[in-house]
Amino acid sequence: MNNIDENESCKFTPPVDVDLIVFDFDGVFTDNKVYTAQDGTETVVCDRRDGLGIEMLKKINIPMFILSMEQNPVVIARAKKLDLEVKAGCEDKKSFLQYYFKKKGIDSANVIYIGNDLNDLEAMGLVGCSICPGDSHAKVKESATYILASNGGNGAVRELAELLIQNKGK
Repeated sequence: MNNIDENESCKFTPPVDVDLIVFDFDGVFTDNKVYTAQDGTETVVCDRRDGLGIEMLKKINIPMFILSMEQNPVVIARAKKLDLEVKAGCEDKKSFLQYYFKKKGIDSANVIYIGNDLNDLEAMGLVGCSICPGDSHAKVKESATYILASNGGNGAVRELAELLIQNKGK
C-alpha cells in the first residue's frame, strides 16, 4: 500500500482557461445561516474578505455571476454591492446553466462552479472544475474537484481568488 503525499492530494488545478466562475450564494458567501427579525425580515452575514476576493478576480478579468435558489432580496443586494450579475430564485440550476452556456458560447470545461449543498450537485457536474467550501455537505465534498479550507461565509471566495491568482502565474 502506497501512502499518498498530503500535499499532492490537495493540489488545486483549475481549468487552463477560466471562462466563467459561477457562485452559489447561501453557504458560499454566507455561513448558511439566516437571521429572522420579528417582522419577518431576513438578514445574512457576508465576509468582507470575499468582496475583496471578487475585486481580485475582476482585476484578472474572470467573468463571474451568482446563481441562487434563494429569492430573498439580500442576494440581489449583495450582488449589486459586488457589481456581479445574479440569477436569483433559480429552481433548476443545471438547466439554467446549460441554456446560459449555449447562449453565451461558453465551454463548460472552462467553468468553475462553487457550491455547498445538494441543490448544487447537478450544476457542479456540468463544469470542468467544481469547488466547495470546507463545511459543505458530505456528498458535495465527495463530488467536488477541490475542497477549500475556508468555510462558507468565512473567506471561501477570497481563498478561491488567491488560488486562481497563484495558479495564473504558473
